[in-house]
Amino acid sequence: MIIRKKEHWFRMLFVWHGSVLPGLVPRLILLFLLSLSIVYFHGFIFSFKIPMNPAPLTLFGFVLALFLGFKNNVSYERFWEGRKLWGNLLNVSRSLTRQALTLKNKKNGEIIINEFIGLMSSFVFALKHELRGTDAYADLKDRLSDSNLQRVAIAKYKPSVILLLMAECVQKAKDEGSLDSIQQARFDRNFDELAHIVGGCERIISTPIPYSYKILLHRTVYTYCFLLPFGLVDSLGWLTPFIVAFIAYTFVAFEAIADEIEEPFGTEANDLALNSMCNTIEDTIHELAGEKIPNAQKITKNIID
Repeated sequence: MIIRKKEHWFRMLFVWHGSVLPGLVPRLILLFLLSLSIVYFHGFIFSFKIPMNPAPLTLFGFVLALFLGFKNNVSYERFWEGRKLWGNLLNVSRSLTRQALTLKNKKNGEIIINEFIGLMSSFVFALKHELRGTDAYADLKDRLSDSNLQRVAIAKYKPSVILLLMAECVQKAKDEGSLDSIQQARFDRNFDELAHIVGGCERIISTPIPYSYKILLHRTVYTYCFLLPFGLVDSLGWLTPFIVAFIAYTFVAFEAIADEIEEPFGTEANDLALNSMCNTIEDTIHELAGEKIPNAQKITKNIID
């Protein structure tokens, strides 16, 4: 994700990096050249064409805008749900760490809290890698003990296995008398919340917007853009290529943005900043434990996460 400081309104008109425009330039150039050729040959090849005025395109464009708005709302709802789930993950992680810190002065409490913090940090990074379909080993090997790493490394659903290890860690503390049944129940309540977060994230990535709906909207957008110069050439003349390119940019960019945020856990410019979120959660866990913050986070003017 591109993280920027607030830009001046005038400078935002020329922002290139982080916008969807770089990926749209070839398509916009194609539409511009098509419009240019239509204007050039107008009156020669199209002398006996059936007149086409902008009225049908205006009505068609209005309906198309409604459909694009609907898809954008659906995609943004998925994006925002993912953001809420990860925000809740931050809150639950802090709560679990605070609860675990109560074991610090108990028998073997220091050992248990260190193991628990390592598991909590590993859970967050394992979830990020599961959602992105990447290898989590590099992030887990320095945060887990050798025995726990062996169990997690061979697992397909690593966050769920780490969640089990955290529950076993709490049960171990319970068996050693470091906490009572009421405290264990409070841990279990937060463990259930972590399971809910994992399930919510998995639901988002496993249930995309229906493909046939995306194909229909994609074809409609480009059909409209290719027909647009035929309806505008009579009234706009040589201005047609510029107006067509601008209108096409609006419609095509809306579709491109909706496609990006539909899967909010990826690495594209408009996806969630999972790397920063993982570092934030790990930092706050270690700070609560009175340890050195492992990640020096500095949000600069332009960061790709």
